[in-house]
Amino acid sequence: MHLKKISIINYKNFDSKSLEFDKNINCFVGDNGVGKTNILDAIYYLSYTKGYFNSVASQNIKHGQDFFVIEGIYAKKDREENINCSLKRGLKKVVKRNGKEYEKLSEHIGLLPLVIISPTDSNLIAEGSDLRRKFMDSIISLNDNKYLMSLLNYNKILVQRNSLLKYFALNHTFDSVNIEIYNEQLIKYGTELFDKRKIFIDEFVSIFKLRYDHIVNNSSIDNKLEEVSLTYKTQLDKLSFKELLISNLERDRILQYSSVGLHKDDLTFKINGYPIKKVGSQGQQKSFLIALKLAQFDFIKKHAKLTPILLLDDIFDKLDEKRVGQLVDLVNDENFGQLFISDTHAERTEKLIKNTNQTYKMFELN
Repeated sequence: MHLKKISIINYKNFDSKSLEFDKNINCFVGDNGVGKTNILDAIYYLSYTKGYFNSVASQNIKHGQDFFVIEGIYAKKDREENINCSLKRGLKKVVKRNGKEYEKLSEHIGLLPLVIISPTDSNLIAEGSDLRRKFMDSIISLNDNKYLMSLLNYNKILVQRNSLLKYFALNHTFDSVNIEIYNEQLIKYGTELFDKRKIFIDEFVSIFKLRYDHIVNNSSIDNKLEEVSLTYKTQLDKLSFKELLISNLERDRILQYSSVGLHKDDLTFKINGYPIKKVGSQGQQKSFLIALKLAQFDFIKKHAKLTPILLLDDIFDKLDEKRVGQLVDLVNDENFGQLFISDTHAERTEKLIKNTNQTYKMFELN
Protein backbone atom coordinates (compact mmCIF):
# COMPACT_ATOMS: atom_id res chain seq x y z
CA MET A 1 0.00 0.00 0.00
CA HIS A 2 1.19 3.52 -0.74
CA LEU A 3 -0.15 7.06 -1.12
CA LYS A 4 0.11 8.15 -4.74
CA LYS A 5 -1.17 11.71 -4.51
CA ILE A 6 -2.56 14.21 -2.04
CA SER A 7 -4.54 17.41 -2.61
CA ILE A 8 -4.98 19.96 0.18
CA ILE A 9 -7.25 23.01 0.25
CA ASN A 10 -7.37 25.50 3.18
CA TYR A 11 -5.70 23.08 5.59
CA LYS A 12 -3.63 24.88 8.21
CA ASN A 13 -1.16 27.16 6.36
CA PHE A 14 -1.96 25.90 2.85
CA ASP A 15 -4.32 27.61 0.39
CA SER A 16 -3.99 24.84 -2.17
CA LYS A 17 -1.36 22.14 -2.60
CA SER A 18 -1.13 18.98 -4.72
CA LEU A 19 1.76 16.52 -4.53
CA GLU A 20 2.52 13.22 -6.24
CA PHE A 21 4.65 10.80 -4.24
CA ASP A 22 7.27 8.12 -4.75
CA LYS A 23 6.11 4.71 -3.60
CA ASN A 24 9.21 4.35 -1.39
CA ILE A 25 10.67 7.48 0.24
CA ASN A 26 9.47 11.10 0.24
CA CYS A 27 11.23 13.98 1.99
CA PHE A 28 9.85 17.42 2.86
CA VAL A 29 12.60 19.94 3.52
CA GLY A 30 12.66 23.64 4.31
CA ASP A 31 12.82 26.15 7.13
CA ASN A 32 10.67 25.89 10.23
CA GLY A 33 7.14 27.16 9.73
CA VAL A 34 6.81 26.46 6.00
CA GLY A 35 4.35 23.56 6.45
CA LYS A 36 6.43 20.36 6.39
CA THR A 37 4.70 18.97 9.45
CA ASN A 38 1.31 20.16 8.20
CA ILE A 39 1.62 17.93 5.12
CA LEU A 40 2.45 14.96 7.35
CA ASP A 41 -0.56 15.87 9.47
CA ALA A 42 -2.80 15.92 6.39
CA ILE A 43 -1.55 12.44 5.46
CA TYR A 44 -2.29 11.30 9.02
CA TYR A 45 -5.78 12.80 8.72
CA LEU A 46 -6.58 10.58 5.75
CA SER A 47 -5.95 7.49 7.89
CA TYR A 48 -7.46 8.54 11.21
CA THR A 49 -10.06 11.19 10.20
CA LYS A 50 -8.43 13.67 12.59
CA GLY A 51 -5.17 15.59 12.91
CA TYR A 52 -2.30 14.21 14.95
CA PHE A 53 -1.17 17.59 16.28
CA ASN A 54 -4.61 19.12 16.85
CA SER A 55 -7.66 16.89 17.15
CA VAL A 56 -10.06 19.90 17.19
CA ALA A 57 -11.11 19.71 13.55
CA SER A 58 -12.29 23.32 13.13
CA GLN A 59 -8.90 24.63 14.27
CA ASN A 60 -7.27 22.97 11.27
CA ILE A 61 -9.15 25.23 8.85
CA LYS A 62 -6.87 27.92 7.41
CA HIS A 63 -7.36 31.26 9.14
CA GLY A 64 -9.93 33.37 7.34
CA GLN A 65 -11.48 30.43 5.46
CA ASP A 66 -14.72 28.50 6.05
CA PHE A 67 -13.70 24.96 5.11
CA PHE A 68 -10.88 22.55 4.37
CA VAL A 69 -10.58 19.55 2.06
CA ILE A 70 -7.96 16.77 2.03
CA GLU A 71 -8.05 14.17 -0.71
CA GLY A 72 -5.71 11.21 -1.11
CA ILE A 73 -5.38 8.57 -3.79
CA TYR A 74 -3.86 5.27 -2.64
CA ALA A 75 -2.67 2.13 -4.35
CA LYS A 76 -3.77 -0.78 -2.19
CA LYS A 77 -3.77 -4.43 -3.20
CA ASP A 78 -3.95 -3.76 -6.95
CA ARG A 79 -6.76 -1.21 -6.67
CA GLU A 80 -7.13 2.51 -6.02
CA GLU A 81 -8.69 3.97 -2.90
CA ASN A 82 -9.86 7.58 -3.03
CA ILE A 83 -10.31 9.15 0.42
CA ASN A 84 -11.83 12.60 0.87
CA CYS A 85 -11.97 14.37 4.25
CA SER A 86 -13.71 17.74 4.50
CA LEU A 87 -15.10 20.10 7.09
CA LYS A 88 -17.15 23.30 6.83
CA ARG A 89 -17.50 25.55 9.85
CA GLY A 90 -20.68 24.82 11.77
CA LEU A 91 -21.23 21.45 10.07
CA LYS A 92 -20.12 17.91 10.83
CA LYS A 93 -16.99 16.36 9.39
CA VAL A 94 -17.48 14.38 6.18
CA VAL A 95 -15.28 11.44 5.17
CA LYS A 96 -15.84 9.64 1.87
CA ARG A 97 -14.30 6.47 0.49
CA ASN A 98 -14.48 6.22 -3.29
CA GLY A 99 -17.27 8.79 -3.34
CA LYS A 100 -19.42 7.14 -0.66
CA GLU A 101 -19.78 8.88 2.71
CA TYR A 102 -19.22 6.87 5.87
CA GLU A 103 -22.17 6.64 8.24
CA LYS A 104 -19.75 6.20 11.13
CA LEU A 105 -16.17 7.47 11.07
CA SER A 106 -15.11 4.43 13.11
CA GLU A 107 -15.75 2.30 9.99
CA HIS A 108 -12.73 3.94 8.32
CA ILE A 109 -10.23 3.21 11.09
CA GLY A 110 -7.83 0.46 10.05
CA LEU A 111 -8.34 0.80 6.29
CA LEU A 112 -5.09 2.75 5.78
CA PRO A 113 -2.73 1.86 8.65
CA LEU A 114 -0.17 4.53 9.48
CA VAL A 115 2.41 5.26 12.19
CA ILE A 116 3.93 8.67 12.92
CA ILE A 117 7.12 9.45 14.86
CA SER A 118 7.31 13.08 15.96
CA PRO A 119 9.06 15.30 18.55
CA THR A 120 5.62 15.83 20.13
CA ASP A 121 5.69 12.14 21.10
CA SER A 122 7.77 13.26 24.08
CA ASN A 123 4.41 14.03 25.70
CA LEU A 124 3.94 10.28 26.08
CA ILE A 125 6.70 10.39 28.68
CA ALA A 126 6.25 13.90 30.07
CA GLU A 127 2.46 14.15 30.38
CA GLY A 128 -0.24 12.21 32.22
CA SER A 129 -1.72 8.74 31.78
CA ASP A 130 -4.40 9.87 29.32
CA LEU A 131 -1.95 10.08 26.40
CA ARG A 132 -0.32 6.72 27.15
CA ARG A 133 -3.72 5.08 27.45
CA LYS A 134 -4.81 6.59 24.12
CA PHE A 135 -1.59 5.31 22.54
CA MET A 136 -2.40 1.78 23.68
CA ASP A 137 -6.06 2.05 22.65
CA SER A 138 -5.21 3.40 19.19
CA ILE A 139 -2.99 0.41 18.40
CA ILE A 140 -5.53 -2.16 19.54
CA SER A 141 -8.45 -0.36 17.87
CA LEU A 142 -6.72 -0.22 14.50
CA ASN A 143 -6.91 -4.01 14.24
CA ASP A 144 -9.96 -4.72 16.40
CA ASN A 145 -13.19 -2.88 15.60
CA LYS A 146 -15.00 -4.64 18.46
CA TYR A 147 -12.48 -3.17 20.87
CA LEU A 148 -13.04 0.29 19.38
CA MET A 149 -16.81 -0.01 19.79
CA SER A 150 -16.43 -1.23 23.39
CA LEU A 151 -14.14 1.74 24.09
CA LEU A 152 -16.62 4.21 22.60
CA ASN A 153 -19.47 2.65 24.58
CA TYR A 154 -17.44 2.64 27.79
CA ASN A 155 -16.60 6.34 27.45
CA LYS A 156 -20.23 7.17 26.68
CA ILE A 157 -21.48 5.36 29.80
CA LEU A 158 -18.71 6.98 31.87
CA VAL A 159 -19.89 10.47 30.87
CA GLN A 160 -23.47 9.53 31.76
CA ARG A 161 -22.45 8.11 35.15
CA ASN A 162 -20.46 11.25 35.95
CA SER A 163 -23.43 13.42 35.00
CA LEU A 164 -25.63 11.36 37.33
CA LEU A 165 -23.18 11.79 40.22
CA LYS A 166 -23.21 15.56 39.68
CA TYR A 167 -27.02 15.51 39.59
CA PHE A 168 -27.12 13.65 42.91
CA ALA A 169 -24.83 16.22 44.55
CA LEU A 170 -26.68 19.21 43.11
CA ASN A 171 -30.10 17.94 44.17
CA HIS A 172 -29.05 16.31 47.47
CA THR A 173 -30.47 12.97 46.41
CA PHE A 174 -29.31 9.45 45.55
CA ASP A 175 -30.75 6.57 43.52
CA SER A 176 -28.91 3.27 44.00
CA VAL A 177 -30.91 1.53 41.25
CA ASN A 178 -29.91 4.13 38.66
CA ILE A 179 -26.23 4.05 39.59
CA GLU A 180 -26.25 0.25 39.48
CA ILE A 181 -27.52 0.31 35.87
CA TYR A 182 -24.51 2.38 34.85
CA ASN A 183 -22.18 0.22 36.93
CA GLU A 184 -23.33 -2.92 35.12
CA GLN A 185 -22.69 -1.35 31.72
CA LEU A 186 -19.27 -0.05 32.75
CA ILE A 187 -18.35 -3.51 34.04
CA LYS A 188 -19.52 -5.15 30.80
CA TYR A 189 -17.48 -2.93 28.47
CA GLY A 190 -14.64 -2.39 30.94
CA THR A 191 -14.01 -6.12 31.36
CA GLU A 192 -13.79 -6.53 27.58
CA LEU A 193 -11.23 -3.69 27.40
CA PHE A 194 -9.21 -5.04 30.32
CA ASP A 195 -8.91 -8.55 28.86
CA LYS A 196 -7.77 -7.27 25.47
CA ARG A 197 -5.33 -4.76 26.94
CA LYS A 198 -3.61 -7.55 28.89
CA ILE A 199 -3.31 -9.71 25.77
CA PHE A 200 -1.95 -6.74 23.81
CA ILE A 201 0.70 -5.83 26.40
CA ASP A 202 1.95 -9.41 26.66
CA GLU A 203 2.75 -9.38 22.94
CA PHE A 204 3.76 -5.73 22.58
CA VAL A 205 6.44 -5.63 25.28
CA SER A 206 8.70 -8.18 23.60
CA ILE A 207 8.41 -6.36 20.26
CA PHE A 208 9.22 -3.05 21.93
CA LYS A 209 12.32 -4.36 23.74
CA LEU A 210 13.68 -5.86 20.53
CA ARG A 211 13.23 -2.56 18.71
CA TYR A 212 14.97 -0.62 21.49
CA ASP A 213 17.94 -2.99 21.44
CA HIS A 214 18.31 -2.44 17.69
CA ILE A 215 18.12 1.34 17.97
CA VAL A 216 20.80 1.66 20.65
CA ASN A 217 22.88 -0.94 18.82
CA ASN A 218 23.20 -3.39 21.69
CA SER A 219 24.29 -6.60 20.02
CA SER A 220 24.83 -8.52 23.26
CA ILE A 221 21.75 -9.05 25.39
CA ASP A 222 23.89 -10.05 28.38
CA ASN A 223 25.87 -6.83 28.36
CA LYS A 224 23.19 -4.25 27.76
CA LEU A 225 23.91 -0.79 29.12
CA GLU A 226 20.30 0.27 28.85
CA GLU A 227 17.64 -2.07 30.22
CA VAL A 228 14.14 -0.78 29.41
CA SER A 229 10.74 -1.92 30.60
CA LEU A 230 7.11 -1.22 29.78
CA THR A 231 4.35 -2.37 32.12
CA TYR A 232 0.57 -2.13 32.22
CA LYS A 233 -0.70 -0.38 35.36
CA THR A 234 -4.34 -0.98 36.23
CA GLN A 235 -6.62 -0.81 39.27
CA LEU A 236 -8.07 -4.17 38.27
CA ASP A 237 -4.95 -6.16 39.12
CA LYS A 238 -6.11 -6.65 42.73
CA LEU A 239 -9.89 -6.16 42.73
CA SER A 240 -12.64 -6.89 40.23
CA PHE A 241 -14.25 -3.91 38.51
CA LYS A 242 -17.46 -4.51 40.46
CA GLU A 243 -15.59 -4.50 43.80
CA LEU A 244 -13.80 -1.28 42.80
CA LEU A 245 -17.04 0.52 41.96
CA ILE A 246 -18.78 -0.60 45.16
CA SER A 247 -15.86 0.26 47.49
CA ASN A 248 -15.39 3.69 45.91
CA LEU A 249 -19.04 4.74 45.58
CA GLU A 250 -19.03 7.15 48.53
CA ARG A 251 -15.81 8.71 47.26
CA ASP A 252 -17.32 9.10 43.80
CA ARG A 253 -20.36 10.84 45.27
CA ILE A 254 -18.14 13.33 47.08
CA LEU A 255 -15.90 13.93 44.04
CA GLN A 256 -18.89 13.91 41.65
CA TYR A 257 -17.07 11.76 39.10
CA SER A 258 -15.98 8.14 38.62
CA SER A 259 -12.60 7.83 40.34
CA VAL A 260 -11.88 4.19 39.45
CA GLY A 261 -12.04 2.11 36.32
CA LEU A 262 -10.37 1.36 33.00
CA HIS A 263 -10.16 5.11 32.28
CA LYS A 264 -7.45 5.29 34.96
CA ASP A 265 -5.14 2.68 33.38
CA ASP A 266 -1.58 3.68 32.54
CA LEU A 267 1.68 2.45 31.02
CA THR A 268 4.88 2.82 33.03
CA PHE A 269 8.15 3.48 31.19
CA LYS A 270 11.45 2.65 32.90
CA ILE A 271 15.13 2.48 32.05
CA ASN A 272 17.54 0.54 34.29
CA GLY A 273 14.71 0.17 36.82
CA TYR A 274 13.94 3.91 37.14
CA PRO A 275 11.28 6.10 35.51
CA ILE A 276 12.71 7.26 32.20
CA LYS A 277 10.99 10.61 32.70
CA LYS A 278 13.30 11.33 35.64
CA VAL A 279 16.61 9.63 34.76
CA GLY A 280 16.63 9.23 30.98
CA SER A 281 18.70 11.57 28.83
CA GLN A 282 17.05 13.29 25.88
CA GLY A 283 18.67 10.77 23.53
CA GLN A 284 17.50 7.82 25.64
CA GLN A 285 13.98 9.18 25.84
CA LYS A 286 13.87 9.75 22.09
CA SER A 287 15.19 6.23 21.42
CA PHE A 288 12.57 4.86 23.83
CA LEU A 289 9.80 6.70 21.96
CA ILE A 290 11.05 5.62 18.54
CA ALA A 291 11.16 2.01 19.79
CA LEU A 292 7.55 2.40 20.96
CA LYS A 293 6.47 3.66 17.56
CA LEU A 294 8.39 1.02 15.60
CA ALA A 295 6.85 -1.64 17.85
CA GLN A 296 3.50 -0.10 17.00
CA PHE A 297 4.44 -0.43 13.33
CA ASP A 298 5.40 -4.10 13.76
CA PHE A 299 2.26 -4.94 15.74
CA ILE A 300 -0.08 -3.28 13.23
CA LYS A 301 1.66 -4.88 10.27
CA LYS A 302 1.38 -8.34 11.81
CA HIS A 303 -2.30 -8.10 12.70
CA ALA A 304 -3.53 -6.01 9.77
CA LYS A 305 -1.47 -8.08 7.31
CA LEU A 306 -0.67 -4.79 5.60
CA THR A 307 2.45 -2.62 5.79
CA PRO A 308 1.63 0.75 7.39
CA ILE A 309 2.80 4.06 5.98
CA LEU A 310 5.52 5.55 8.22
CA LEU A 311 5.87 9.29 8.89
CA LEU A 312 9.10 10.64 10.45
CA ASP A 313 8.62 14.24 11.55
CA ASP A 314 11.81 16.21 12.28
CA ILE A 315 13.78 13.06 13.11
CA PHE A 316 16.97 14.96 13.98
CA ASP A 317 15.26 16.67 16.91
CA LYS A 318 17.05 15.57 20.11
CA LEU A 319 18.63 12.64 18.23
CA ASP A 320 22.24 12.51 17.10
CA GLU A 321 23.17 11.61 13.52
CA LYS A 322 24.43 8.16 14.53
CA ARG A 323 21.03 7.18 15.94
CA VAL A 324 19.23 8.74 12.98
CA GLY A 325 21.44 6.67 10.69
CA GLN A 326 20.57 3.54 12.66
CA LEU A 327 16.87 4.44 12.36
CA VAL A 328 17.11 4.87 8.60
CA ASP A 329 19.00 1.57 8.36
CA LEU A 330 16.18 -0.11 10.26
CA VAL A 331 13.58 1.07 7.77
CA ASN A 332 15.82 0.28 4.79
CA ASP A 333 14.58 -3.24 4.21
CA GLU A 334 11.69 -5.10 2.69
CA ASN A 335 9.73 -5.03 5.95
CA PHE A 336 8.95 -1.33 5.53
CA GLY A 337 6.79 0.29 2.91
CA GLN A 338 6.28 3.95 2.05
CA LEU A 339 8.22 6.46 4.14
CA PHE A 340 7.69 10.22 4.61
CA ILE A 341 10.39 12.35 6.27
CA SER A 342 10.51 16.03 7.24
CA ASP A 343 13.72 17.92 8.07
CA THR A 344 15.14 21.43 7.95
CA HIS A 345 18.37 20.44 6.15
CA ALA A 346 17.97 19.12 2.60
CA GLU A 347 21.58 18.01 2.14
CA ARG A 348 21.68 16.12 5.43
CA THR A 349 18.46 14.29 4.64
CA GLU A 350 19.33 13.44 1.05
CA LYS A 351 22.74 12.11 2.10
CA LEU A 352 21.07 9.64 4.44
CA ILE A 353 18.39 8.67 1.95
CA LYS A 354 20.87 8.02 -0.86
CA ASN A 355 22.49 5.36 1.31
CA THR A 356 19.27 3.34 1.18
CA ASN A 357 19.56 2.79 -2.58
CA GLN A 358 15.79 3.18 -2.82
CA THR A 359 13.84 5.52 -5.08
CA TYR A 360 12.89 8.81 -3.46
CA LYS A 361 11.51 12.30 -4.01
CA MET A 362 12.60 15.58 -2.39
CA PHE A 363 10.01 18.32 -1.85
CA GLU A 364 11.49 21.70 -0.90
CA LEU A 365 8.92 23.99 0.72
CA ASN A 366 9.33 27.76 0.83
